Amino acid sequence: MSVHGSGYGQGHGYGPALVVVAHGSRDPRHAATVHALVRRVRALRPGLRVETGFLDFNVPSVSGVLESLAADGVRDVVAQPLLLTRAFHAKADIPAVLGAAPARLRIRQAEVLGPSPLLTSALERRLYEAGLAPGDKPTTGVVLASAGSTDPEAIAVIAAIAREWRHTGWCAVRPAFASASSPESPAGFPRTEEAVRRLRAEGVRRIAVAPYVLAPGFLPDRIARGAVDAGADVLAGVLGPAPEVARVLLRRYDGAVRAEHRIAVGA
Repeated sequence: MSVHGSGYGQGHGYGPALVVVAHGSRDPRHAATVHALVRRVRALRPGLRVETGFLDFNVPSVSGVLESLAADGVRDVVAQPLLLTRAFHAKADIPAVLGAAPARLRIRQAEVLGPSPLLTSALERRLYEAGLAPGDKPTTGVVLASAGSTDPEAIAVIAAIAREWRHTGWCAVRPAFASASSPESPAGFPRTEEAVRRLRAEGVRRIAVAPYVLAPGFLPDRIARGAVDAGADVLAGVLGPAPEVARVLLRRYDGAVRAEHRIAVGA
């Protein structure tokens, strides 16, 4: 397998290579969306070597990308999970793959993308692209629909995003999951369709569904079906290669580089 770009770990001074770690999917739209996002990241940071690796279903694999980077003479890598919350993949799958990388690579795992005000801006971008206007906020209830998790930390993060977003002027913001959340969690969320119906029953005039997901696939399709089945007025697209997503990805990369530098100098 070949990877594009050169110069990292060879004295060119651009900093560590960035490996974007995506989950992967049998749905071809998933990989296409990931690659579109990575192209935007490259455009924002032309001097940075950026590669994409998938945990499953798609190629190149994360391990294959890391081996190719090592073979190219790269020594320093920041691995960026393409994830919105710190759930199982960020805590278990990705560290396991990185731990099996060639020993000559120095790898730091960056923080997941969310939460971030930039991602909230991306959510609003998608809602406006779907037909809403800023003046619609006071009469619109939003269902913040994420893929779902049984991880209490991830559940709490989604709940907090919904609470904070509500304070920016929306009539209501309710979290929902495409898959079931932990049944023992008091913060367990309804499915998308149920959240839409609850808002309608409360008398909300206009209801929009905002998928808090990065790329198309099985669970995002379930979110869309739930929105349509329950009669939501507006269905936004996935976050995908929104410019705000690319910017927050680079912020996470920069944060990992700064942290690595602090460790190196003993701070």
